[in-house]
Amino acid sequence: MTVFDPEAAAAFLLESRAARRLIGTLPDGLAPRHEADGVAIQHALALRVGAARPAGFKIGATSARMQEYLGVSAPVGGFMVPAGLHASGASLAFADFQRPGVECELVARLATDLPPGPCDLEQAAAAVGELVCGIEVVEGRYVDVQAVGVPTMVADQMFHAAAVLGVQGDVDWRGLDLVSLAGSISIDGKPAGGGVGGDLLGHPLNSLCWLAASSLAQRFGGLKAGQIVMLGSVVPPLWLVGPCTVYIGFPPLPPVTVRFA
Repeated sequence: MTVFDPEAAAAFLLESRAARRLIGTLPDGLAPRHEADGVAIQHALALRVGAARPAGFKIGATSARMQEYLGVSAPVGGFMVPAGLHASGASLAFADFQRPGVECELVARLATDLPPGPCDLEQAAAAVGELVCGIEVVEGRYVDVQAVGVPTMVADQMFHAAAVLGVQGDVDWRGLDLVSLAGSISIDGKPAGGGVGGDLLGHPLNSLCWLAASSLAQRFGGLKAGQIVMLGSVVPPLWLVGPCTVYIGFPPLPPVTVRFA
């Protein structure tokens, strides 16, 4: 009987990324059997890239449209590394990414720790210092996104690649109706989709509650002050075909742009 090895699985995923080899079914002994195996692989991957304490986390599949697109029924989280976080206005090399796509997101920056375990909206809101717009850069690393399975998506950081973050400016996010807050994304000036904060598990901060209570947060020792949490996209991934400029906005929050050169 083949013994499951999360360290070897993490090495396989990193090698696949470096070779730009699409991921299908992982080999025997490396394939996660369930979500707990996926979390074990993701944690091993984090240690390999020096992210024992991540810069933050992304949360995917927090909207019905994203769950339908991915063929999943619940959110999936992934850690983020400091080198992958960029300020609005950044210019990124298109060629640095494998089949890149972009997503339109709300992002929380934590002011206080959130320990692993059950969390309600009041606790989540109290832990958030800033709420900003963000663009997540994802990669099409899978042969078939709906066939790869949740455990493997968990292991692979839910196809996360990078993030471009806005600023809060002088907007008091606590005074905003986050459920009806409307966001939109455009590519080279052409509208490409949109949604509202309520698309994200009914309230954007429900995503943070989910993450705090997840086995992923528990494995990483909880959520820490200063970490960034991407709360989910209001649109499915928009796959890019070449260099372009991406803009997202959730007025009155300051918008975010990134140029793929």
